[in-house]
Amino acid sequence: MSQQNLTFFRYPPSWLTDSFLAGIGVIFAAGAITIWGLKKLIFTRAVGNRSWYDLSGKVVCVTGATGGLGKALSSVLIARGAKVIVTGRNAKALAELIDELKHVPEHQLHNPTVYNPVGVELDLGNLDSIPAKAREILSRYGRVDVLIHNAGLSSRGAVMETGIELDKQLMTVNYLAPVALTKELLPPMVETGDAYVVAIGSVQGKMTLPFRSPYAASKHALHAFCECLRAEVQHQGVSVLVVSPGYIRTGLSLNALTGDGARYGKMDETIATGMEPLAVAEETIRSIEHRRMDVLICGFLPTLGIYMRTLWPSLYFLTMRRRAEKALKKA
Repeated sequence: MSQQNLTFFRYPPSWLTDSFLAGIGVIFAAGAITIWGLKKLIFTRAVGNRSWYDLSGKVVCVTGATGGLGKALSSVLIARGAKVIVTGRNAKALAELIDELKHVPEHQLHNPTVYNPVGVELDLGNLDSIPAKAREILSRYGRVDVLIHNAGLSSRGAVMETGIELDKQLMTVNYLAPVALTKELLPPMVETGDAYVVAIGSVQGKMTLPFRSPYAASKHALHAFCECLRAEVQHQGVSVLVVSPGYIRTGLSLNALTGDGARYGKMDETIATGMEPLAVAEETIRSIEHRRMDVLICGFLPTLGIYMRTLWPSLYFLTMRRRAEKALKKA
């Protein structure tokens, strides 16, 4: 066999490997879609074989509770009969939330016992304050059974236009602070057992979109941390759930930061037409009750995109490149 033929087999041209991978990708994508559909059909039966995680009387701490999804999560937990500890960095907004949560409509209650929520001021941008704040959280009821990392910041801007300070800020709030708070609260959770760490991640923690690099990177990091944590502590009675929602109708884009750290201040169309926070909150709480470990809450297209990223990466990269080009032309 000639040297040219050997080179062809050792280093086949990219068009050939891409075509081969594309064919395999189509087959696997069809299988993945079939599995996805079957999973939806048989989910009710599957969860029947798992023990139910009863939130009644459980102490649940929700970070970033004064925002859209955090507020919805807190109200659903109150209705489930949980002892809720809400956190936020704005004292006035926190007080207003606590007052609002004391008046959950009776038709929403799933449990006759309703506990008044308590609040703890918590600024996740200040890592040095977290040990003291964790002790304050523990002092409320003497324990935390469920820790829900909901607080977070988003970003808008090209990589070349994003200052490193913004990357640091988002990694601190979205990743380092949840890690620090988890490490502070984890030992007593292991000691009491039957506890839960829940991270509200994002679809962008599984696949990335252009002009979101600090946000996507921080969510990827949070997902990876949770997967390691789950493997290490599940046998000690601590479960870990990662929830990856798509677009939710909240103020995330309004409060997002641009490359120079300024407030974005615009409502993206995708967010304006996104899912209702209460619907996402209900699905998240059901996922805890059903003891799930990894949940996607999004439409078919984002789900397909995640499968595409794994099974047909070249097509995914092309799609994201064209999306970036289209956004730049529009701008």
